[in-house]
Amino acid sequence: MQKAEAFRALHEGEPFVIPNPWDAGSARVLAGLGFQALATTSSGFAFTLGRLDGGTTLDEVAAHVAALDALADMRARGTEVVVVDGGSGDGTS
Repeated sequence: MQKAEAFRALHEGEPFVIPNPWDAGSARVLAGLGFQALATTSSGFAFTLGRLDGGTTLDEVAAHVAALDALADMRARGTEVVVVDGGSGDGTS
């Protein structure tokens, strides 16, 4: 099943929680706890780099999401990584 289909299917059942891991370690922990989907967090990722929210480049964010998505142990558990954080913390999005 493709990721978009799997994510949409989650919306057809009971309500669910999508936590926001800030790095690969927190993503593995959350997937290990059984969460079926993980969302990104712009501020959490920026803070891991010692920056404020909005202080990352598109290339850095893309690499971060790709790294989370590539975690083999998460895929084995059926956890999907989705990008749902479109904000930069400045109230403009």
